[in-house]
Amino acid sequence: MRVGAIDCGTNSIRLLIADIDGDHFAEVDRRMEIVRLGEGVDRTGTLSTAALDRTFAACDRYAEVLSLHGVTQVRFVATSASRDASNRDDFIAGVRARLGIDPEVITGAEEAALSFTGAVRGLRNPVALPTLIVDIGGGSTEFVLGADLPIAAMSVDIGCVRLTERHLGEDPPSSASIAATIADIDAAIDRAAGSVPLDQAQSLVGLAGSVTTVAAVALGLSVYDPAVLHGSILMPDQVARVTADLLGMSRADRAASPVMHEGRVDVIGGGALILDRIVRRVGLPVVVSETDILDGIAWSMAKG
Repeated sequence: MRVGAIDCGTNSIRLLIADIDGDHFAEVDRRMEIVRLGEGVDRTGTLSTAALDRTFAACDRYAEVLSLHGVTQVRFVATSASRDASNRDDFIAGVRARLGIDPEVITGAEEAALSFTGAVRGLRNPVALPTLIVDIGGGSTEFVLGADLPIAAMSVDIGCVRLTERHLGEDPPSSASIAATIADIDAAIDRAAGSVPLDQAQSLVGLAGSVTTVAAVALGLSVYDPAVLHGSILMPDQVARVTADLLGMSRADRAASPVMHEGRVDVIGGGALILDRIVRRVGLPVVVSETDILDGIAWSMAKG
């Protein structure tokens, strides 16, 4: 069956079209646009008109791609920013008008489970179990501990966009603002540890753009290459070094990196800092995954 999966988060909206037959998964098309849907949501509690317009324009383009590839079964999942917004009904109506389906504004627990499925099914090599899957998004971060299936999961409200807007607006950020960000992150990790036994993890798998961008910088890539990044391993000292470097750079310096997507230039410092604090907490290297919640959404349609 040919399915279309759409993941709309705080920072980006992504599309995956795949053919699934039993356990066989063939990617047909994968693309991403940075629309910053959650811009200002942490402060205002609403999705701005400009953010909605950017997201709806991307939906129009995705509708054309879905039609081009003959996709008839589509699942649209919306996460942190949409959960937090008081005007999410405007978002739902706009998506319905363009794609003919209602976006599902899923819970943090559902998001965590989909991220786990996408990551575990996409790993090339086995990892020690139980593994801790960490999905660092724009507005939230999901922690999932599991083996074949999730054992425990929790979503906490720390993400690269949310923390950048809250604390990291200076260029580059001051030591005081970095310290305030670390305090928020560590408190959120403590909350996650109350539901997810982090100390039981035998391996750590990192998902999403903040993780893959840190990996691309750490590996010194001259171009962003998903094939090289997928399955690569980052040691804790590499994560710490890249995080410190990114936080010390000006915006222009970050933008000059050949592996930096323009939509991540402003928020990568916050995302890297989340990853660094998690690595320090669990004391494990990071297995980098290019498969994530988007792949989990696609698999969920094949199941039912």
